[in-house]
Amino acid sequence: MISGKPPYPKSPVIADAVFAPASSIIREAVGSDNWPITWADDGHLYTSYGDGWGFEPVTERKLSLGFARVEGMPGAFRGVNLRTDSGEREGDGPAGPKTSGMLCLGGVLYAVVRNVANSQIIWSEDHGRTWEWGFRFEESFGCPGFLNFGKDYAGARDGYVYLYSSDGPSAYEAYDQIALARVPREQIRQRGAYEFLVSSEAVWSADIARRGPAFSYPGNCQRLDVVHHPGLRRYLLLLGYGQRGAWGIFDAPEPWGPWTTVFHTDDWGLGDTHGYRLPSKWIDERGEAVHVVFSGRTHEGVEYDAFCVRKLTLRPAAAT
Repeated sequence: MISGKPPYPKSPVIADAVFAPASSIIREAVGSDNWPITWADDGHLYTSYGDGWGFEPVTERKLSLGFARVEGMPGAFRGVNLRTDSGEREGDGPAGPKTSGMLCLGGVLYAVVRNVANSQIIWSEDHGRTWEWGFRFEESFGCPGFLNFGKDYAGARDGYVYLYSSDGPSAYEAYDQIALARVPREQIRQRGAYEFLVSSEAVWSADIARRGPAFSYPGNCQRLDVVHHPGLRRYLLLLGYGQRGAWGIFDAPEPWGPWTTVFHTDDWGLGDTHGYRLPSKWIDERGEAVHVVFSGRTHEGVEYDAFCVRKLTLRPAAAT
């Protein structure tokens, strides 16, 4: 269910979103997808891949859930697989656990794992070598993503961590709205510490049944990524309307809105792409460049089921 009209008015802050030519897209770790990503305290990006073998040299077996470190900047990065008995999982498609969001806070990597009945919080205190598995959400939050806020969450607006999800139990269905949770940053591992957005007036409740929409687009809310852009002082939501190349970028002054539209398409022109991410390390605070990480399927002979990187220029609106 996709309409040609975006669900929110045009952004007053970002005038235009211009992608570099498709021929410039960098593709590594061909055969793997998913790629939630975070900027850690050691200066590297950490990510997770699904249904594949990761970066060269590839793993000896196909993983549903694998981890990697990405060193360097766009155009000159290097991906390194992180092997971990406590974190890796096997399976395929909906039958295999996969991460939907990652965050580094205080040197600890956190991830949310989908396809395990709603989703489950896990964490690593040694940059991905070992993982501990925590609680599961009992309702909604089937495919969550963390709000990333700079290196090691250092630029955070307050003492909370924010977690968004399409408002349903599955990563493979599109829902009507996005739900938003927050938790004190010291209590991410404790289910009882989470509160849920009730209304756009920033009303919160510990009762998940009282949750309201943080974002609405009936029939089109599926996989997502959220990041703070320090130069624009805006929160950017990347939302896939499905897995066929229809998606959008939305911005807001607060984590819960009000949202406006930066970019919206029913067809990105690259076939069945999905999983759009915006690594905070690769945001140029002094310029207009960001870089989108995504994956997909083969289209016109090009394999996009990979760690795909495409430059995006966000042109600010003229000052008034």
